[in-house]
Amino acid sequence: MSKFGIKCMAIAFILFLAAESYAAVVGSEGATYPIAERDALEELKERVGQVDWSRHFERLKKSLKSFRPENLSALPKAKENRTFTVDMTYTLDFDIPDGKGGILYPKGYTFNPLDYASLQNVLVFINGEDRNQVEWFRRSEYAKDPRAMLLLTGGSYVALSEKLQRPVFYATRQIVDRFKLQAVPSVLYQKGKLVEVKEFEIEKKD
Repeated sequence: MSKFGIKCMAIAFILFLAAESYAAVVGSEGATYPIAERDALEELKERVGQVDWSRHFERLKKSLKSFRPENLSALPKAKENRTFTVDMTYTLDFDIPDGKGGILYPKGYTFNPLDYASLQNVLVFINGEDRNQVEWFRRSEYAKDPRAMLLLTGGSYVALSEKLQRPVFYATRQIVDRFKLQAVPSVLYQKGKLVEVKEFEIEKKD
């Protein structure tokens, strides 16, 4: 090791001893007192323990139950059993750039999404405010189908999710318009390069 390195180590060692000595002196001289400032973590725990969380969660649950998306699209009840198909072919109404200053797909380009991807789920649409439709779903084969995705045109997804013990979603206007839905309950699934929609007339049960 060079003389310079040894000198640096010596200085560092001396400073270390000096710091230790200073700490010993400071720690042992004069009266000692407990720390006046409370531990922040302990104070936080105490405050958290004082909050009535059940009341806050109940308030949040009520708020979620009353929530409805602004773009929900209400649909009438199906008046008969019928089936129709929907062509998913779509025409772009804007240019899609390629990120290099050019156009990847121009406005007016037409394509069918089902040529490139498949619809794995069975989509079931009901009005969650209609108890007859809710009961229809619960007794249907779709309630036990793991591929089935339940979408609401009305009602609370929170309340229905609790009742059915399954995920529930909202059918927004964009979804309803894209699949050309006209009534509920409806079931939608892929059939070849088209989408098939089945409407079900259900008996009223008071």
